[in-house]
Amino acid sequence: MTLNIWTLSFLRDLLCEFVGTAIFLFTSLASVVDHHCHPDHLHVALAFGASVAVVSVCLGPATSGGGVHLNPAVTLALAAGLRVSPWRAVLYVGAQLLGALCACALLMGMVPAPLRGHLGLNEVALGVHPCQALTVETAITFQLVVCVLATSRPKSAFHLLGPVVVGLSVILGNLVAIGYTGCGMNPARSFGPAVVTLKFQNHWVYWVGPCVGALLAGLLHDLVLHPRWGSPGDWLAEFKELHFVSGPLTFSICFHEMSCPGEDSSGKEGLGCN
Repeated sequence: MTLNIWTLSFLRDLLCEFVGTAIFLFTSLASVVDHHCHPDHLHVALAFGASVAVVSVCLGPATSGGGVHLNPAVTLALAAGLRVSPWRAVLYVGAQLLGALCACALLMGMVPAPLRGHLGLNEVALGVHPCQALTVETAITFQLVVCVLATSRPKSAFHLLGPVVVGLSVILGNLVAIGYTGCGMNPARSFGPAVVTLKFQNHWVYWVGPCVGALLAGLLHDLVLHPRWGSPGDWLAEFKELHFVSGPLTFSICFHEMSCPGEDSSGKEGLGCN
């Protein structure tokens, strides 16, 4: 059976992922270029957190599920949790990476060369081993995705404040990690500056760490905190159905549909994330 995903609604979702990631990274990375105000860690963290919240509120309602991901690691966690189909996940990530490239290219063209610096390139700090950097990236992405999943539940007391709560999580991650890794927490955020500046030293850290952290957060949420399957066989059966059955298979972070035992799957909820 062929997955019928090329609909106007899905194309709009892809556009929102592309535009949302581009706006998020353009505004966030503009705060870290070497301009005369010399931004400190708090300045940068606030810029990233506020940008995530604003983009989520503005673009989330335009999508079919009511929200945007903006982060390949989050999309991976949602795909592993069977909240979004594999095909959609791949295309979402492609749109996010393209948005990141466009944002960084625009920023490079806009900022004068003497003030450009490395365009917010993520780099492992001197004295920090790559394995230590990997642990930091795993930890901060873990807390982000736990926050995303927790606030997106229909019965969560904070799901209406999802964008604000996730924005705070992004601020927290930046404050923790900037001194060690520059704070990736989002492979698209690391990918754009690396491609534009052609600097890929230790770039693997900013993919492996966030992806591992996101998957661990998904396991904690779906198997321990709020179990969704009785056995691995139940997960596999649902995966096969999700993968091969055509139809509108989607999940978004903000005001999305999510089926959990004992909850009304028709409820809308969500937020957006770094």
